[in-house]
Amino acid sequence: MSGDRQPLFKPLVFVGGLIFGFGLGFSHMARPEVVLHFLQFEDLGLPFVMFGAAVVTGVGFAVMPRLRDAAPLTGSPYERRLKSFDRNVLVGGAVFGVGWGLSGICPGAAYASLGVGNVTILWALAGMFLGAYAQGYWRSRSRASDPAATSAD
Repeated sequence: MSGDRQPLFKPLVFVGGLIFGFGLGFSHMARPEVVLHFLQFEDLGLPFVMFGAAVVTGVGFAVMPRLRDAAPLTGSPYERRLKSFDRNVLVGGAVFGVGWGLSGICPGAAYASLGVGNVTILWALAGMFLGAYAQGYWRSRSRASDPAATSAD
């Protein structure tokens, strides 16, 4: 499928990431103390940033399928990917939330936090990579031991 992508796909994804990271840095959401203050109900700026992002995304998801049949850079049709709400989603969300609360930062903002000079965030990034690796290793071993398991991802 990646062979069908436009040549500008990767550069535009990179530029989009830069814009996202700049926005996180500009809004101070790349600072763990801001996120921790939000989680302690001391600073409610984060919900406004999240609400703004949700509105833009919602408008995009509602309008783009009406304007075009397929995504301009990939040629893939616009469609929803539904994932069932199961134990894995619940446990994964809980682990993500605990990690977010302990480190004070989510994965996307962690990279932006490096850009604003927070070098200690490397510990949280190392934990994220280690956790992702451990989960992938666990999942591959559980699939190998259960040949009836199917991939719903």
